[in-house]
Amino acid sequence: MPLHGLSSLTLGVSNIEEVTSYYEDFGLSTSRVEPNGTTHLATVEGGEQLHVAHADRRRLLAMSVAADDTDDLDRVAAQLARLDLEVRRGEGTVSALDPGTNVLVTVEIRSRIVQSPIEAVEFNRPGATPRTNNRAPGIERTYKVRPRKLGHVVVGSTDQPSSQKFFTEGIGFKVSDVVKDKAAFMRCSTDHHNVLVQEAPITMLHHTSWQVEDVDDIGRGATSMLEQDPGRHVWGLGRHHIGSNFFWYLKDPAGNFSEYYSDMDCIVDDELWEPGVWDGIKSLYNWGPRPPDFFFRPEDLAEHMAGAHIG
Repeated sequence: MPLHGLSSLTLGVSNIEEVTSYYEDFGLSTSRVEPNGTTHLATVEGGEQLHVAHADRRRLLAMSVAADDTDDLDRVAAQLARLDLEVRRGEGTVSALDPGTNVLVTVEIRSRIVQSPIEAVEFNRPGATPRTNNRAPGIERTYKVRPRKLGHVVVGSTDQPSSQKFFTEGIGFKVSDVVKDKAAFMRCSTDHHNVLVQEAPITMLHHTSWQVEDVDDIGRGATSMLEQDPGRHVWGLGRHHIGSNFFWYLKDPAGNFSEYYSDMDCIVDDELWEPGVWDGIKSLYNWGPRPPDFFFRPEDLAEHMAGAHIG
């Protein structure tokens, strides 16, 4: 796939310092701060993948998608033009605004992220005990949990079919699975999904998702976050059905959800993957606690709708 993942996201918030502090606790590292307050944070292997900028209400301002070369940019520019969208060309970039989500999407030439594998963990199970006379490695860890890379983002669209068309026919994403008449899980890498666009009454950010090593680090990371502030808890621990990944959701001071995840489905051969059409709550998770009502209807939805004219 010429596209090879999300490069970065730009969050718009009114409280940059508070939100930055939260994501530092979450495991990202601040790399630089601009004079206007915009703060850039990095993952272990993906570099600067989160930008926190000022906005009057919380929302996703922009996202960047990684591509290999100028041929990829030319192709994306032509695809976007066929959708009658305004296309902006820059040095090594192509950008366009998706009207449904009100997010500026930029495709940029960027090196592929090279991930170093962790040491294989052996699990004892009925009839097989490969780990004997030793404690499980996961409980011996003392280092701070740090996300390896940005995995995906979920945004609400006031015109979901149009936004899905923007990402697939315009940018070049592929559909992995859909929730009937509500959402599309789309990928620009071998990960099951990098962008999920769902039907919403207002354009808004639902959550960002960050890869950690395994389910032990999901638990360790969430435990550390909740020891500092139990009010950060949203939903978890559980395992999604679509995508198959383990998850735990937390909430930043602006009201955005952030997810630790591991063990995502990987699609390396498009012909061997059959997108599913799902319906009902079961499509959301295979096991775990029931999600809270505010996971589907954020508590600040009325505030969002009142300020929808801003920006």
